Amino acid sequence: MLQALRRFSYTPAVSAVARGGGVRCFASAEIPKEAWLQPPTTVTTLPNGIRVATQKTFDETATVGVWIDAGSRYETKETNGAAHFLEHMAFKGTKRRSREQLEKEIENMGAHLNAYTAREQTVYYAKAFKEDTKQAMDILGDILLNSTLEDRAIQEEKGVILREMKEVEKSHEEVIFDRLHQTAFRDCALGYTILGPEENIRGMKREHLTDYIKKNYTADRMVIAAAGNVDHKEIVQLAEQNFGKLPAVHSPIKPPVTKPYFCGSELLYRNDEMGPIAHVAIGFEGVPWTSPDAVTFMVMQATLGSFKRDGTYLDGLWSGNKTIHTLSHSGDQHGAVEAYSAFNTNYKDTGLWGFYYQCEEKAVDPCQKTLLFGAISMAYSITEEEVTMGKNHLKTQLFGALDSTTSIAEDIGRQMLVYGRRVPTAELVKRIEAVDADEVRRVAWKYLHDAEIAITGIGPLHGLMSYYYIRRQTFWNRY
Repeated sequence: MLQALRRFSYTPAVSAVARGGGVRCFASAEIPKEAWLQPPTTVTTLPNGIRVATQKTFDETATVGVWIDAGSRYETKETNGAAHFLEHMAFKGTKRRSREQLEKEIENMGAHLNAYTAREQTVYYAKAFKEDTKQAMDILGDILLNSTLEDRAIQEEKGVILREMKEVEKSHEEVIFDRLHQTAFRDCALGYTILGPEENIRGMKREHLTDYIKKNYTADRMVIAAAGNVDHKEIVQLAEQNFGKLPAVHSPIKPPVTKPYFCGSELLYRNDEMGPIAHVAIGFEGVPWTSPDAVTFMVMQATLGSFKRDGTYLDGLWSGNKTIHTLSHSGDQHGAVEAYSAFNTNYKDTGLWGFYYQCEEKAVDPCQKTLLFGAISMAYSITEEEVTMGKNHLKTQLFGALDSTTSIAEDIGRQMLVYGRRVPTAELVKRIEAVDADEVRRVAWKYLHDAEIAITGIGPLHGLMSYYYIRRQTFWNRY
């Protein structure tokens, strides 16, 4: 079945580390023996600059895909939404396959064809039986290089995307993180939504899409990643057949990307009639993918942890804290906390780190105080036991995130784009183990202590204090 999904880059996920970046005590860290069991990743660069990276597993299936260094960040205010619109159009027919033929071919293979657009990356991938890898690669090359982009299909897809926008607006969590980006990076394309505004969708034209392809879908910004029961040489040959004619650069000028200015501010949408639950996110400026402090931020996210009232997840430093426990169970005194989760999002030159929570109106201020206290306390008094707990949670996420050919291919493609290499699991585990309480305190003091924050919320926000009052909670004593 043909399916197109968006994946939001704010989703808490395990990321890798930069070449050369690191933390203190690296040499003394121990590596669990399981980390050495990861098969090697083989990389070949085609003459036109496309990198082909594969990891062999002994599954009956294989996932192959194209990871592109392009997303909504490379749009203008007038064309915001083009990257996501283009993702939809890739499934609407090519010069060789009509939409119906494409859907039937995928269904007959028993395969899964998918795509998603993020702020800095666009991905197209297929999961199929190992013997159908050649056909899957042919389909990927066809939809990426030969899409017809017919005007009729563009007009039809506008309605589809507008309906998708309505569905997104029903998800308070997605709306919150879009608005958090908007308030934190308001003067940069990083603050744009991935779908774009409604007027842009209605006014989208074929030339907007072809211009985006010309400027961004170049071989030097693409990685073909494959994981499963695949042969590297065969994947390289298939890549040459299907993508070898793609020029290295269509345009002599690469779209400029300037570091955004993080804006300490708030963007609140108070609506007392929306229901009993308020949704609030507070974010600090984080670090880029390649920062030496990136791994420490990962540990800090895992240490702050998450909580959900229905018990679907419960981990981290403050999920077991008696104050959070009290807030989540004492509806009479403070109101109930439904859920919270720490997040850590990396970009090329900046990042967002913080927490998001859902609670009853009476708990808005107590929950904010408790979570912000937990975050800022990392700069003052975190213990080795608490850091160890966070590292254990992080390693569990790390190994759990590599349990399928699709997740492995995702890991390969993303890391090749942001680091230029696949980071071995053993290396990442060693860097995680090297983080100690002193390191967390150093990084938290540098980035969180007395730092600007971005705040956004929707719903009954009567209990949320003013920005000035919350901002003062980022330091315990000012010297």
